Amino acid sequence: MIKVTHFNGRQLAINAELIQFVESTPDTVITLTTKEKILVRESVDEVIRRVIEYRRLIFSPMNSKAGNVEGKR
Repeated sequence: MIKVTHFNGRQLAINAELIQFVESTPDTVITLTTKEKILVRESVDEVIRRVIEYRRLIFSPMNSKAGNVEGKR
């Protein structure tokens, strides 16, 4: 999930796996695979940055220094 700000100021968490594309019209519109469109305050570049950050977190090796919970005992 990534956090974004709906155009009305409300905070939303969106499933990043459902994002089909992000466009600037000139406002930023996120289109989901369900065809739902969400107008957000973040720029296209910021939404992309958050998706990349999410994917790095999800796909990082479990035994990396940052993710190794057992090593912190």
